[in-house]
Amino acid sequence: MRRKTPTVTVGNVQIGSSHPVVVQSMTNTDTADAEATALQAAQLARAGSELVRVTVNTLAAARAIPEIRQRLDDLGLDVPLVGDFHYNGHQLLRQAPEAASALAKYRINPGNVGAGSQHQKNFQTMIEVAIDQGKPVRIGVNWGSLDSAVLTRLMDANAQRRSPKAAGEVLIDALVTSALESAEAAEAAGLPHDKILLSTKVSSVPELHAVYRQLAASCDYPLHLGLTEAGMGDKGIVASSVALAPLLCEGIGDTIRVSITPEPGSPRRREVEVAQQILQSLGLRQFTPQVTACPGCGRTTSTMFQELAKEITAYLSARMPEWRRDHPGVEQLQVAVMGCVVNGPGESKQAHIGISLPGTGESPRAPVYQDGKLLTTLQGPALVQSFEELLERYVAEHYPG
Repeated sequence: MRRKTPTVTVGNVQIGSSHPVVVQSMTNTDTADAEATALQAAQLARAGSELVRVTVNTLAAARAIPEIRQRLDDLGLDVPLVGDFHYNGHQLLRQAPEAASALAKYRINPGNVGAGSQHQKNFQTMIEVAIDQGKPVRIGVNWGSLDSAVLTRLMDANAQRRSPKAAGEVLIDALVTSALESAEAAEAAGLPHDKILLSTKVSSVPELHAVYRQLAASCDYPLHLGLTEAGMGDKGIVASSVALAPLLCEGIGDTIRVSITPEPGSPRRREVEVAQQILQSLGLRQFTPQVTACPGCGRTTSTMFQELAKEITAYLSARMPEWRRDHPGVEQLQVAVMGCVVNGPGESKQAHIGISLPGTGESPRAPVYQDGKLLTTLQGPALVQSFEELLERYVAEHYPG
């Protein structure tokens, strides 16, 4: 069961316990380049990112925000833009009020708003702009840029304990304390309770679990989840999955981002696809039809089922833009492409529509099951085309526009 939280409205997106977990992503272009940033933001939005965060680190970047917003609007994409501020956000939001207005949410890192007396002053300035503009704020604490004053205070207090905590435990306490004290300061300055989201991001899976469980038990603000600096390739995907899944299963998390490092020149949208797959695998959201396929064994020495699984997955992906428009609910579709008689018929019957291909030594015939019942048997060189035609017919009949 999801934590009960207030609903925070970010542009056209509702965030909180009664709403689906939201997928967000972040551009890696120079935000001052409005054309490139809008193009990448559009790619992320089309991939399914429901919030897109952009770096706002210079006055040129801040002044490009309205153009980026307009370019997205011209493309018919109303995805909310989130401004990511570090060090000079208090200046940029005042110097570029047009950016403050065009952004749907501000991300503030309390560890990077200044030290000493300037910390409170700079933080308050950003909160005042958010209040004036009616914008929500994510107070995002990172262990790589934790407010040193908070950490020092808690370390000193821990040293006075009869049984001091381990340094790692104090670090977790400091992350949570920084987030909660900053939220308290924001509310004291006049920011409404339902305009605040929190995050406490780290790059270690066990520590991420510990810090978010503690944070979730300490407040009712909506929480943004993410394993920061997760890494590249399989490592980043696996680490993000095992980090986020247990928390999401416990009802912790209202927005997520998968912070994987992309291969040079590769599309940025991969982080969106992984985030969607995590939510879909947990049964929390449905974004696209799922293909169940067996891994193969000594009974499946032919690559036929592997090739068909690949082709069907690609076919579904290619058809989804049109299907999503014309056949509402099609993302619920479950398809099975199985490789032999052991589990093939059973898994195919569990799917909405499934095919059980012949394994080694089996008759070269492939029964197709629809909603648990044998529909037909396919064979021969037109097998792939025939199965795709059956998919089209199923979608048309079961998900009418």
